[in-house]
Amino acid sequence: MKTTQLESVWAPRLLSVLRIVAALIFMAHGTQKLLGFPASPNPAPAAFSLPWIAGVLELFGGALLIVGLFTRPVAFVLSGLMAAAYWIAHAPRSFYPVLNGGDAAILYCFVFLYIVAAGGGAWSLDRLLRRS
Repeated sequence: MKTTQLESVWAPRLLSVLRIVAALIFMAHGTQKLLGFPASPNPAPAAFSLPWIAGVLELFGGALLIVGLFTRPVAFVLSGLMAAAYWIAHAPRSFYPVLNGGDAAILYCFVFLYIVAAGGGAWSLDRLLRRS
């Protein structure tokens, strides 16, 4: 396979795969907070608290990213959410992400920031609606 084929054919498809897989895993955090699935030892957050707002953004933002609708603005909001989550919930515990449990928040932040710049890829509703 030639490099040009990887760039022109497979890169947009793999961007979509990255978006879908990241959004599916991210959305599970929202379902756990708001719907109790998968089961969590933590109680459901109080309505309109920061964890509740994060859960709503994770659930609905994740769903929008899965289908690739409003991809760039949603990814921008979710990137900011993960940056805030890191600095509010993880960084005060320790300087090192591996010790403060914030490595996933950092990774999500930068994956979503990349999606802001790159778009939804070949398999997204945004792309389908742009063609119409």
